[in-house]
Amino acid sequence: MKEETLSKEQRADLVNYYFERAHESIEEAKYLRDGGYYNGSVTRLYYACFNAARGLLTANDIDTSTHNGVKTMISMEFIRKGLLGIEHGATLTDLFNQRHASDYEAYAFRDESSVAYLLPKAEAFIDAVESLALNRNH
Repeated sequence: MKEETLSKEQRADLVNYYFERAHESIEEAKYLRDGGYYNGSVTRLYYACFNAARGLLTANDIDTSTHNGVKTMISMEFIRKGLLGIEHGATLTDLFNQRHASDYEAYAFRDESSVAYLLPKAEAFIDAVESLALNRNH
């Protein structure tokens, strides 16, 4: 079912689902980090932020189906309007680029310090967008 055809209750459920997935992906990233799988950890950090971003967009009746679309709409609707700090846009873009490199480029290796640097940024991004989404729904 396309997001634009969702009832108010279905949309709220979808928003909650996206944020549940975001928090679950953060835990997966920590698990992978602890196992020494740093590329996988960075990928999960990106998907945590991607799902949180989709939650915010869905809460605001903004439907996009691509990764670039999500980044673009977060920038246009929230960062440029001053609702989200520019550092959060930088986090999403950085994680997108690092996830892409980790998944598709030869010799792209992340290490423990990469994850240590990115994890708190991902958590801050999720906190910020979840707060905006919850304020939208109340």
